Amino acid sequence: MMKRNLLVLGLATLLSACGFHLRGTSDADFALTEMDVTARNQYGQTLKDVRKALEDNGVNVHAGAPYTLVLAREDESQRSASYTTGARSAEYELTQVLQYEIRGNNDLLLMNDRLTVQKYYVHDSNNLIGSDQEAAQLRQEMRHEMVQQMVMRLQMITPAQLDQLQQTAEAKAKAEADAAEAARQAEEAQQPQQSPLQLPIQ
Repeated sequence: MMKRNLLVLGLATLLSACGFHLRGTSDADFALTEMDVTARNQYGQTLKDVRKALEDNGVNVHAGAPYTLVLAREDESQRSASYTTGARSAEYELTQVLQYEIRGNNDLLLMNDRLTVQKYYVHDSNNLIGSDQEAAQLRQEMRHEMVQQMVMRLQMITPAQLDQLQQTAEAKAKAEADAAEAARQAEEAQQPQQSPLQLPIQ
């Protein structure tokens, strides 16, 4: 019995060391319990992966939540990093960038930032299929890493922080609206007043 318990404990320790976590568990709990998630591409894999990662960590993802994570823009670039002898193979640098926002009530912007992931792979002109498969696999790994980065950032955000940002954003929006109204009234006051049209007496 003791050997069996030691075996289970050893396997659990090994899996944890490899970065494996049971569904819904992580190194830190989410302070946010609900959030909506949207993106320009509503059918994109990144949106699906982020939504699933939040749900797996106990976050209730639904429309109407007080805060919305917006995946505003996702870009990918590739450039040659180095060449080998004879230029038959080259090392390429892949870069994925995800710009995101968190918006609150009245669609007010509370915070925005970006995530960047870079990886390298070797493209062999003598093995095009293998090189393309490696690049495709690398892109999946990069997206997975980007989602994990997003989860880690969201874990550090508390509702109290977002509430404070919401108050600041509302105060800024009100100040801008008041300034625009004051400018409009000042412009109207500077316009020459036209006297009423007098008709000649018959």
